[in-house]
Amino acid sequence: MQHTFVAYVEDKPGVLTRVASLFRRLNINIASVTVGGSERPGISRMTLVADAPPAAGHRIMASLYKLENVVQVDDVGRFSSVSRELALIKVATTPKTRSRIFELVGVFRARVVDLAPGSLMIEITGSESKIEGLLQVLGENEDRILEISRTGRMVMRRGHHTSRVLEALGDVESQNGAGQTGEPLPQPETAYALQEEETDGGDSELPQQKT
Repeated sequence: MQHTFVAYVEDKPGVLTRVASLFRRLNINIASVTVGGSERPGISRMTLVADAPPAAGHRIMASLYKLENVVQVDDVGRFSSVSRELALIKVATTPKTRSRIFELVGVFRARVVDLAPGSLMIEITGSESKIEGLLQVLGENEDRILEISRTGRMVMRRGHHTSRVLEALGDVESQNGAGQTGEPLPQPETAYALQEEETDGGDSELPQQKT
């Protein structure tokens, strides 16, 4: 089973080495790792995909939290999320096969980003299954793949706002004359529960937002 984790880490040397060493000690293979900037200054967002048993998710999260320079960890694989990957594929071509590959690129909603006399480069963005499907079709047509470069999985939870987004939303509500009670906005996970309570005639207080 593949687990997907998003870890916010400090922009300091040695963080990636510590994370890789952790998975080595746990004897868990990292399928892909993607690191880039985040919405927080001085903090990078690291997306990790690991092959591990279903029950190993909590153990991996707890171990990541113990690492130095790790600020926050989220097991996004347990929630509804959007997953994307980008791939660059260089394929050998001839004048006879070039038009057919162009048609194939259009079917997969990819695009050609480089064209040379003996090859072309395809850029495709989407789910892993979409990329694997293009590679499979290219292999079936005996198109020789010269190079493949893939970013790895990038994931973001649907409808889940960070504390920074919630604070910004709270400022907007204050400017519009709402939210004067100072109560924090509920997370999307609690919004549905609140709606049910109101429908049932309940008048319980809004839950405090965890930050």
